[in-house]
Amino acid sequence: MKKYTIWIVLGVIVLLLLMMKNGYNGLVTSRESVKTAWGNVQTQYQRRSDLIPNLVSTVKAVAEFEKSTLTDVIEARAKATSINVNADDLTPEKIQQYQQAQNQISTALGRLLAVSENYPQLRATESFKELQAQLEGTENRISESRRQFNLATQEYNTSRSRFPRVIVANLFNFPSLPYFEADKGTENAPKVGKDDGKF
Repeated sequence: MKKYTIWIVLGVIVLLLLMMKNGYNGLVTSRESVKTAWGNVQTQYQRRSDLIPNLVSTVKAVAEFEKSTLTDVIEARAKATSINVNADDLTPEKIQQYQQAQNQISTALGRLLAVSENYPQLRATESFKELQAQLEGTENRISESRRQFNLATQEYNTSRSRFPRVIVANLFNFPSLPYFEADKGTENAPKVGKDDGKF
């Protein structure tokens, strides 16, 4: 009778160890997917940052452009490229800080492109048209890479929260990971016309 009890206990221990191994390996795989997705996000933002010096040079060469607009773009780029968030240390605060710096670039670039409308000779140059098209394509890539990051994060967070994997996650320090979130105010539709509803 004791012999059977020992075998049963050993069997349960082996089963638990196999479950822990599978849970741990599954979490590692999911976390690596998140790291890869985060790397893709950073790559697309870096691609946009790499286009900015060419855009600034093109604008300076063609037009007597508003200096403050160019300065804003250059400063926003410098600030954004100084912030580096390691995929092993993703927190909501760090992602928010990273996102705010990137949003400053988006705002500065938006102003630069809006002001460029006042310079027909600038808009007519091939290099400006090409850079503008590359920036638009990069913005689409950024949006897609952020979406892929959020999907990978969702899969990881769901996986780590399921029983019995949640036990392994807590034992081996696999914390829940944050998402990219929409900017504050983007959930509200823009107002068109006057408050009374007339145009």
